[in-house]
Amino acid sequence: MGAPSRYQSVIEEMARWELAPGDAGYPEPLLDLGDEAPVLHGYGDPSALLGECISIIGARKASPYGKTCAKMAGRAAAECGITVVSGGAVGCDQCAGNSALDAGGKTVVIPGCGADRVYPSSSDELFARAVSHGGCVVSLEHWGAPPARYTFVRRNNVIAALSSVLVVCEAGRPSGTFHTATKAAELGRKVYAVPGSIFSANSRGTNWLIESGASAVIDEESLEGLIALDYGRLRSQVESHDLPRGKLLDALVASPMRADEISVFLGLGLPQTLAVLAEQEALGLVCRLPDARFAPTEAALVGHNVGS
Repeated sequence: MGAPSRYQSVIEEMARWELAPGDAGYPEPLLDLGDEAPVLHGYGDPSALLGECISIIGARKASPYGKTCAKMAGRAAAECGITVVSGGAVGCDQCAGNSALDAGGKTVVIPGCGADRVYPSSSDELFARAVSHGGCVVSLEHWGAPPARYTFVRRNNVIAALSSVLVVCEAGRPSGTFHTATKAAELGRKVYAVPGSIFSANSRGTNWLIESGASAVIDEESLEGLIALDYGRLRSQVESHDLPRGKLLDALVASPMRADEISVFLGLGLPQTLAVLAEQEALGLVCRLPDARFAPTEAALVGHNVGS
């Protein structure tokens, strides 16, 4: 019998836990699965399931392009303080989880086997790092359960339900990744997808998702912008002296604008623009209208008139 894996060595020193629907600490988003809301078995910090999460998935036989996109997404999410959720599979899952950890973030791994086992074996390091750095490994299956075809379908539904957003880096059609994305949409979660070549089988699913209404991740900046809009999290703060607040208020006094219009007007990237808007909202100078445009508040208008 071979030596235990690193993950198994790490969890020997940890208490395992279980959470059932109705228990304190059970993640509320999973209740959207109704009667299929599972009992959870895990190691690590279960509170990682309660914070803001983003699920990042993709093809197991991922191309270099898909793996790079998964790394980018994992890093960006971690730097925004959002926990990355994946299945820990070969390919995009491993890349997203490890990239989040490399950036100092947390990751939740949901394997298709018992939480006290490692599958695939190449994810041993990812599992160990997840439970050692504020995240967890959580399973729907009983302790010691081996991976089986049906367990992956069940866990994919949980990956879809747990996060408010699902990012698909690469996906064939049909595929397990594509099934997870359609389940997320059925549950009312937002889906981001990375477009790819029309000649790549690994991009048939993501291209179809975009055509069907998923938000397209066309570059790193667009991903940052989507995260900022959906989570209210900014990846990096811009120095205050670089923010053209006066110019912004002058423009909004004339006419309310959407964030993308403000970005063009100010000549800033969308993440920087959202940083300006978030700060101005916090100061009570800008408000968001029901149609998603931004406008100056009454306090801002009074100050603007006084200063004019």
